[in-house]
Amino acid sequence: MREVKSVLLVGVGGQGTILAAKLLTLGLMAAGYDVKMSEIHGMSQRGGSVSSQVRYGERVLSPVIEHGGADILVSFEKMEALRWLEYLKVSGEVIVNDYEIPSMPVLSGATEYPERILEELCTKANTIVINAAEEAEKLGSAKAMNVVLLGAAVRLLGLEDIDWAAIIKDNVKPQFVDLNLKAFETGKVLAEKR
Repeated sequence: MREVKSVLLVGVGGQGTILAAKLLTLGLMAAGYDVKMSEIHGMSQRGGSVSSQVRYGERVLSPVIEHGGADILVSFEKMEALRWLEYLKVSGEVIVNDYEIPSMPVLSGATEYPERILEELCTKANTIVINAAEEAEKLGSAKAMNVVLLGAAVRLLGLEDIDWAAIIKDNVKPQFVDLNLKAFETGKVLAEKR
């Protein structure tokens, strides 16, 4: 019996969080897993928080990850990692994008963006820090940061035997396939270096 694994992907509207969750879900389904996915995108069109929950195994009864239930938290933005950290298992791992998107209260001057987020994350959980935007930019577009993070998650979950190239080719626009394939491989390599 395959153990049920829970992956929580969080970010800000426009970062490609949902596409990454969709690619992960499609790959897992192609590999024969029972998969449940749910997503919440409150005010995502205005830079609000976005989260996707992906659970997979032999038989999954619910798409919902409870507090303390996520095996991996993949955060596309630093502050979102802190916001969702309570969902991580004690033995869980965090993949965090070293990337800041100021929220409306920060932009309006009502508050400041928290300092030392990465240090705090590293003291509270096993954490891999990746500058996915910078890595994706080197490949041609920062927009592929979501697939860099997906590659890192796949490496951490030990799911490399799935035909991810086919999943990516079937689900991104043809002109961006090569970029996303490179981004995916970059993410896997970065997760190995930790």
